[in-house]
Order: sequence, then structure tokens, then C-alpha cells
Amino acid sequence: MTVRRTLFGRPLRGIAFDVAVSALVAFVGLASAVSQPGGWGATGVGLGMAVALLFRRTHPSAVTVVVAALALVQVIARWGPLAFDVAVLIALYSVVKYGRRLRDGVLAGAVAAVGVLLAAAQTPGVVMWWVTALWYALVTGAVWLVALNVRTRRLYVLSLEERATTLEREREAESRAAVAEERTRIARELHDVVAHSMAVMIVQADGARFMLDRDPEQARAAVKVVADTGRSALEEMRRLVGVLRDAGPAGADVVAADPEHRRLALAELPDLLARFRDAGLHVRDDVTGQPPALPPGLELTVYRVVQEALTNALKHAGVGATVEVRMTYAADAVEVRVVDDGRGRPVVSPAPPGGHGLLGMRERVTVYDGSLTAGPEPTGGWQVRVRLPLPSEPSAEVIAA
Repeated sequence: MTVRRTLFGRPLRGIAFDVAVSALVAFVGLASAVSQPGGWGATGVGLGMAVALLFRRTHPSAVTVVVAALALVQVIARWGPLAFDVAVLIALYSVVKYGRRLRDGVLAGAVAAVGVLLAAAQTPGVVMWWVTALWYALVTGAVWLVALNVRTRRLYVLSLEERATTLEREREAESRAAVAEERTRIARELHDVVAHSMAVMIVQADGARFMLDRDPEQARAAVKVVADTGRSALEEMRRLVGVLRDAGPAGADVVAADPEHRRLALAELPDLLARFRDAGLHVRDDVTGQPPALPPGLELTVYRVVQEALTNALKHAGVGATVEVRMTYAADAVEVRVVDDGRGRPVVSPAPPGGHGLLGMRERVTVYDGSLTAGPEPTGGWQVRVRLPLPSEPSAEVIAA
């Protein structure tokens, strides 16, 4: 069971304190009703001030105006300073501390200075009036300065709380962005692994089904390709999951030291092309220039671009299509060009529309400020061209995917 600590949106502790202050002012006014100048009329002024002080936190400027107006009535009636006039100091303190603008506190201080002179003039005593005015001025000035100091500290604390809240929101936004980026990266890797392997396996399985009676030997070869592709996909999936589990500095060390967590590199491109040849594509490759030492992430991007382009050729151009893969290594960039002639045998079960292959390639290339163009060739077929600028200095990049 929880106890409510607020009332009308205000803390109970603050409400209780304000009620106590107002009750004290009202008690002083009532206790002096008979002996004080003005009698019950002056007491009514004191009770009005006490009621106004109940709202000193929520409406400090309005409370100050009301208390000042009642004090003016008291001055006009020549009742002199009375005990309940402490409400004037409380109202002055409240408007300086809680006022929305400091200008209201400055204006209230100016009005209080005039009130000091009027109160000193009506105060009976044996000392000269200016001595009394100086005393009143010192007390009023002290109250104003204390309120200003408390206001400054309160606003400083509020600014710190607001800054902490803003930083917390920024951290949450950064965390959400990091999670979204991580999900996108994982989805891209999974698509590249699964889409490539599934495309090869589907094409080979369809071919094996149709060649089972006509050419059992060729059907067995196709089934072997399906099995090998499945094993390769499973191995790559395990490698991907292992890298994701070992994310962070420690995971980076594992990736570098454990061959089971090795990254796909350009040295593995011949194996990739061989798998597509086994799947039925006529792949011709051409390399121009000397392959430089690439950052791991850029090397993975090149590998995935070639893999995705060949997967699309197998799915859309069909078995028997001729594909040319041309790699050009220049001093400032790596260029990849994959072109198929579109003259393969139509696949039995066409791939469903709405894939994310080109989108995934474009996202990868954009990370490294590269460019990608893809589209049909005038003579038939499809072309994918990618240009990836090389970093000016060797990069120590480590990608946790």
C-alpha cells in the first residue's frame, strides 16, 4: 500500500508548511485584535494577508499584489506597522524565489522600499525616523537577498535535473539507434548467407527432380551440390552466430585467433565462384591489378557484393547463363562488375518478388562511401557495378558481424 504524497499536484510537505505560515499570521492578527490600532478592521487586513499566503508558491506575483494592496490600506488608515505585517516579508521572499521572472522580484523590492519609508514614518518611537527606516531597510534587503540566493540555487538544481533528463533521453535514443543498426546488420548478413544458399539449393533440387529418371548420374551430382551448399551455409551461420555472441574487444580477439571465426576474405572468392559453377552458371572471372591489403569490413563487403550479384543471376537468369565477374584494383578504389547474359534456362519456381538483395548491397556500399549501379543490359541480361574507394591509411577496423 502506498501513501499519496501530493495533493492537487503539490507536495503535501509544502502545503502543510504554507498552511502553518498562514495560520501563524492569522493567529497573530486575531491575538492582537483588541489591543492593536484599528481593532478588528486591522485584524481583517491581517486575515486577508494570511489567506493570500496560502497560494504564495503557485501564484507568487498575484499574492504579492494582494498583500501590498492590503498593506497600502493599512498605511492609508494610519494603523502603523503591526505584527502580522511579517506577511509582507513572506510575500516578498516568495515572489523573488518562485516568480517566473526575476523582474517581478525586482519590482516587488522597489515597492517594498517605498513601504519601508511609509512604515518608518508611522512608527512611534524615541529614535529618529531615518534610524527606523534603516532598520526596516536592512531587514527587507536581507530577506530579498536570501530569496535571490535560494532562487539561484533552485534554478541551478532544476537545470542540472533537466540536463540529466536530456542526457538520459539521448542515451536511450542512441541505444535504440544502436539496436536498430545492429538488427539491420544482422538481417543483412543473414540474408546474404541464407538467400545465396537457398537459391543454389532450390535450383539444384529442381534440376535433380527433373533429371532423376533421365540422367541419374547428373541428378546425384545435383543432390551433392545441394548437400555441400547446405553444409557450407550451416558453417557460415555458425560462424556468424559465434561472432555476434563474442561482440566487443574480447570477441574481436577471438575472431582474430580462432579459425572457426575467420572472416570471409577475397582469398575465398575462387571457392565462391566454384560453387556457382557447380550450381550451373558459366562464370568467367577477370582480375585487373594487384589486390591491396583491405580492411576486414571492406573485404567482406566486396565478397558479399559478388555473392549477391551471382545469386541474383542464378535466380533470375537461370541455370546455364554466362556471368562475367570483373575485379579491378586501382590505387584509390576497388571496382566490381558482374554481368550476366540472361540466357539461362528459366527456373522451375521463380523467386518471389520483393527481395532485399540490391538494398542490402547498397547499404553495405554506402557505409564505405561507395557507389552502386544496377540495371538491365541493352543486349539482355543484368549488370551490377560497384565502386568502393580505398582508405588513405590502413584501417584497424574490426566488424563484429
